Amino acid sequence: MATESPLAGRHALITGGGTGIGAAAASQLNGAGARLSLLGRRLEPLQAVAESYGGSAIQCDVTDSGRIAAAFDEARAANGPIDLLIVNAGIAESAPFHKMTRESWDRIIATNLTAAFECSRAAIGDLLKSDNGRLVFVASVASLRGVPYASHYAASKHGLLGLMRSLAAEYAKTNLTVNAVCPGYVDTPMTDQSVARVSEITGRSEGDARTAITSMNASGRLVDPEAIGNIIAMLCLPVSRDINGAAITIDGGTSA
Repeated sequence: MATESPLAGRHALITGGGTGIGAAAASQLNGAGARLSLLGRRLEPLQAVAESYGGSAIQCDVTDSGRIAAAFDEARAANGPIDLLIVNAGIAESAPFHKMTRESWDRIIATNLTAAFECSRAAIGDLLKSDNGRLVFVASVASLRGVPYASHYAASKHGLLGLMRSLAAEYAKTNLTVNAVCPGYVDTPMTDQSVARVSEITGRSEGDARTAITSMNASGRLVDPEAIGNIIAMLCLPVSRDINGAAITIDGGTSA
């Protein structure tokens, strides 16, 4: 006899859901039975992923707090109260610190940290009412160590881990768990952009730049986004209720 999907009837909202880790999380969560709302700036990739899994594509710039509120309301109208929130939207830039601009700092912090606060705040009422509320932040190994030429990015990801741990402690006696995944370099468009930036800054070929970035993972390969999506889905399962405040590294052994 077939068993019920473990996340059947659950509404998962994923920011940055059109590509990379967000799209992989959508695949894994849908496979476990969740209904999907996918948010992002670019509607076309969101729609492509949403159509694959019967989800809702909602255009949203997560640095716009007013738009976040409206987009979350649209998601509720389509799929009901939010049970699972995956805060994945993020950007990366690089520059030597002495050349780093305030504009670049503000852009990184706004997208990677302030938006995480705003999205969490927009969903917290639903998450606390859910029988098994789940909040998962997509952080980075940059949450755990310093990163030369990306101090603003590392600062944003360290802050994200602090937010996660604080919420996990605050809501430990509720049905909500709050966790983070901390990937190394992942085979996503964001890494492609990092390769292009390294090539431009250093004058290396893109092939050499990609090799240099890939070698930063101890495994010598880029992390598969589906592996990260799988961990995100695992954290969302009802049986994972005792995993709270965890920062799970997925980097091929670099942090070992």
